[in-house]
Amino acid sequence: MDTVPAIDHDAIAAKVRAVLGQHARLSTSVDSLSDDSDLYDAGLTSLTTVNLMLALEDQFDVEFDDKLLKRKTFSSIRALSEAIQGLLP
Repeated sequence: MDTVPAIDHDAIAAKVRAVLGQHARLSTSVDSLSDDSDLYDAGLTSLTTVNLMLALEDQFDVEFDDKLLKRKTFSSIRALSEAIQGLLP
């Protein structure tokens, strides 16, 4: 039986951070945020959330399900990483 390698949460979070830095236009440096920092408090807006979602879909080759299209999914790096981890094969 083949085993699927575990998906590294830290690797996903690092890629999420990189995409945030390029597309989210936060008022706070991504480097100063913890995985649990509120991204909306850091300057994420509804418009930049859409841009961020599209960039994350491209980066990870996934598509956010309708059930994930809510504020909570985009509230932190941890929430985004967990959502993406759930979408990966």
